[in-house]
Amino acid sequence: MTALPLAGKRVLVTRAAHQAGKLSEGLCALGAEPVKVPVIEIRPPEDLAPLDRALRELSSYDWLILTSANTVRALADRAAALGLNLAAAARFNVAAVGEVTAEAARQAGFAIALVPESYVAESLAKSLAGQTRGRKVLLARAAVARDVIPHALRAAGATVDVVDAYRNVMPESAPALLREALQKGIAAAAFTSSSSVTHLADAARQAGIAFPFAGVAAISIGPVTSKTLRDLGWEPVAEASPSDVPGLLRAIAHAVH
Repeated sequence: MTALPLAGKRVLVTRAAHQAGKLSEGLCALGAEPVKVPVIEIRPPEDLAPLDRALRELSSYDWLILTSANTVRALADRAAALGLNLAAAARFNVAAVGEVTAEAARQAGFAIALVPESYVAESLAKSLAGQTRGRKVLLARAAVARDVIPHALRAAGATVDVVDAYRNVMPESAPALLREALQKGIAAAAFTSSSSVTHLADAARQAGIAFPFAGVAAISIGPVTSKTLRDLGWEPVAEASPSDVPGLLRAIAHAVH
């Protein structure tokens, strides 16, 4: 009988609690013990007025860009609270960063016109640049995000409105959970976004723990997350390709021994 590749390894999972299931289940299937320390909690934007205005004027846009499944969920929840029917307003083109986002959007009633070849903002901006000249575009995203997409599309002649659909905050429980996890030892830490990196660093600081963690392998979901790790002094031992959870699981299995 062949041993599972991650048998006996404890792997830190930093995803928001409501999103950790798929990664944790995949780690268990590989023999690992997922150690859940959610460092991200999704909350509404501090000011809902811009989001509400965009939702009420959704039919005035030619393109809607969705950057994550969290974005889709936030739009759907807020539309429901306002008594709006997103599917009925969907006479525009919808672009999604990645298949997970696209599937969440389909379930919300959207027809997807474009998913970029690579699941990163740069790829989406490149794919859209030639299709949005002279068009009105709505970009819904997290409150703190890179400006790659709006800058590129505006340079290509589009009118781009950017609206905060949600914000990422660190749960109060994260520092204590992290301290407990490290006391028991972990072999690797899996990162699914730049926010998970910066929030974990903040949790470590609050817990009085040196960051990065000595002897712990960092595995990143993609190039943007890898850059954030490097900026904070933690060289990832592996990077997922493609940039999704199955790719991340493969990267962990190959990198952690």
